[in-house]
Amino acid sequence: MLTVTPPEAKPQDESTEVPGVPVAGGPLPHGTNVAVATPGVGAGVADPDDLVSTEKTPTLVDRVQAFRAKYERQEMALFFFAGFLYDVLTLSPVDDTLTEVQNFVYLAFLAGLLMLEQRYPEGVEPPKLLQKVWRFREDGVHFFLGSLLSAFTLFLFKSSSGFTPFVFLAFMFSLLVANELPRFRQLGPVIRIGLFSLCVTLYFASLLPVLLGRVGWWVFTLAVALGCGSIYGLLRVLKRWRPEDAAQLLRTVAVPGFGAQAMLLGCYLVGVIPPVPLAVQYSGIYHEVKRVSPGVYHLTSEERPWWKVWTLWHHGDQEFSLRPGEQPVYFFRIFAPKGFAPYHVRVRWYHDHPEKGWTSLGKGYLATVSSNGTEGGYRFYARPGTPPKPGDWRVVLETEEGHEINRLGFTVTPDTRTEPRPVTVDVSTLKIVKPVPLEEWLKTQPPAAAVPAVTVPAAAKAPSAVPGAKAPVAPVAPVPSEAPSAVEPEAVEPSAVEPSAGEPEAVEPGPEATEPAP
Repeated sequence: MLTVTPPEAKPQDESTEVPGVPVAGGPLPHGTNVAVATPGVGAGVADPDDLVSTEKTPTLVDRVQAFRAKYERQEMALFFFAGFLYDVLTLSPVDDTLTEVQNFVYLAFLAGLLMLEQRYPEGVEPPKLLQKVWRFREDGVHFFLGSLLSAFTLFLFKSSSGFTPFVFLAFMFSLLVANELPRFRQLGPVIRIGLFSLCVTLYFASLLPVLLGRVGWWVFTLAVALGCGSIYGLLRVLKRWRPEDAAQLLRTVAVPGFGAQAMLLGCYLVGVIPPVPLAVQYSGIYHEVKRVSPGVYHLTSEERPWWKVWTLWHHGDQEFSLRPGEQPVYFFRIFAPKGFAPYHVRVRWYHDHPEKGWTSLGKGYLATVSSNGTEGGYRFYARPGTPPKPGDWRVVLETEEGHEINRLGFTVTPDTRTEPRPVTVDVSTLKIVKPVPLEEWLKTQPPAAAVPAVTVPAAAKAPSAVPGAKAPVAPVAPVPSEAPSAVEPEAVEPSAVEPSAGEPEAVEPGPEATEPAP
């Protein structure tokens, strides 16, 4: 008897159909072209066509804008310092016409951007003509502010000493960063209007002395008045555009604009702002200063030991070894624009007293200096008038009104040696700002002219000679005792010795020949 065993059921043969329950949908009609799902493939798998992204591929411009939005504050700082670096590399002297025109153009563009920013605030669509470049307006504002602030900060740096210009720049940059904070954003462009007001006044403060040939409180006050007039004109234009926002314009334009003017005037009156455009190009302390020829000075200082590496930045003898009867000599060259009227500067000597602190040695001395038409400036030197005491000293150069132009510190130590000290001689010339070593300067000078041979003519025989009488001896032409010294230049330009353009005799004397301060 045969017995048939049914095959074992396998997992793939199992069905999820419930017995007695018809399959949903019923039988398919004959001839229908329907794809049948293969076993093992889930019903939730998406169509391959649906896996292709239909999102638009970002363009290069989109990626750049996304990058700028991500690093917005860093971009503002970059544009600010880009303007600063540009002026450091390209800035000319304060009396350069191109520099003044460039700063005026920057101020005009900055004023236009700030006016448009007030005309079309956030939420107001600008005209179609400006829509393509409107997103770059903040970059332009920061670039022009950076360029102007850097230019004026460099002018202040040249006209002062110490860290005041760096503090001023840090203060300006902190205001610029604060303007991007949400709390300051709610106030509108208050900080930028204040910075613009500062730039306008500093521009006129550097331009007016060049045009008038004068410095003084009344010149700076005139610059502040012109700055106030600029802010008033800006306010009038904005009120005409937005008459309904008069109160807001008063808060966002008038208060920061006129407030900046008041702050600048107060800083000048207390001596914080230096007297632009006067600037000391070089200063140093020496044992001896001697004028050897028109336009040429010998500056003698003690030779520095090789191991005193910290003295590489010293100018002359800022570590002054004092022997009996010696006095330090303060040598400086001061720049003023062409056509500047003669003016007074005061040289003050201060000693760090062990008990009283810094005390002034008298009231100082007044020296009359003027513009010599060169970038090197007008040279002068002064002595304290008495041998100084050992200790720390400071010499300060300031205007007649008391605004500091330059200061230089040095230390006096007693020297009991009697043997000759080794010295270094530097040469200061009219057109080279920094003194050069004597050896290097001699290499640039033409060689000394050779002494021409002297021909002695033969004695002429007298027509009525007496027999036995001696013939007269012909006179011999004098022979120069020595060739011209190589220290003196072969030729001096006429403009270098004229009192109005170069080094008159008044350059040379020290305080004993200057006018004592009243």
